Amino acid sequence: MAEMKKVATRDSYGAALVELGTQYDNLVVLDADLAGATKTGMFKKAFPERHFDAGIAEANMICMATGMSTAGLVPFASSFAMFAAGRAFEQVRNSIGYPHLNVKIGATHGGISVGEDGASHQCCEDFALMRSIPGMTVICPADDVEAKAAVKAAYEMKGPVYLRFGRLAVPVFHAEDFKFQIGKGEVLREGTDVAIIANGLLTYEAIEAGEKLAEAGINAMVINMATIKPLDEELVIAAAKKCGKVITCEEHSVIGGLGEAVASCLSEKCPTLVRRIGVNDEFGHSGPAKDLLKQFGLCADHIVEVAKEICGK
Repeated sequence: MAEMKKVATRDSYGAALVELGTQYDNLVVLDADLAGATKTGMFKKAFPERHFDAGIAEANMICMATGMSTAGLVPFASSFAMFAAGRAFEQVRNSIGYPHLNVKIGATHGGISVGEDGASHQCCEDFALMRSIPGMTVICPADDVEAKAAVKAAYEMKGPVYLRFGRLAVPVFHAEDFKFQIGKGEVLREGTDVAIIANGLLTYEAIEAGEKLAEAGINAMVINMATIKPLDEELVIAAAKKCGKVITCEEHSVIGGLGEAVASCLSEKCPTLVRRIGVNDEFGHSGPAKDLLKQFGLCADHIVEVAKEICGK
């Protein structure tokens, strides 16, 4: 069997911006001296007059983007997740969120898979920060196809959007004709014993876990929940009712991310056993991305272990 094509979603982000830039003259891109890493350099090469480098000054970049949005432009402000969500949080909250401006934030290098850059750059708190801002849409796509579709959907909607992309190349499992909808989850595998709800690079790990669980006699439903906010509560509740047990998987702290969103929904509307797989209230450290993901339990094998435990296998 041929190995699946792998693409880092940050590359997908850059490619999507170029495609959108060809169609829409009002799209502009800002970066904080990281165009090579965030891949907005692709847009800069194609449309140099619409690419703005703010330097290592993310707070200023966000304020520049807000001003541009009030002039009818649609700005995509880009940096590493640690800086776009972390360093510039106050500007994102007060200058974008509070007036509910049409600014899109393209945050790359999210999560533990940043690897050798270490804890200072491994942002596992961005979902929590961005979810806390009223009216902010938060998206973490699973592969190249979904990432490109998510960027296009973000452009088309009015209001602030936070998009998180990864550094590590991940398998492309969506067909090219995949239709992405903000706020809608996607059932990748039907099941009745346990529902595995994942996003980002953990989605493909969840798919693999589902296949391994089938071999062990456990029928797992696998759901890709790229939109963390607004959460597809209807699908979450339906999966919980059908399976009775839920596992959430994300490359983020177990505090404040997808797991908490799902658990909050179910605790109020459909009390269900929920187990969260993510980074357990600790900082990461430097190391090869694949080794770190395994060490922190962000892998198919750990999902299988947790599923077997709660299913009594």
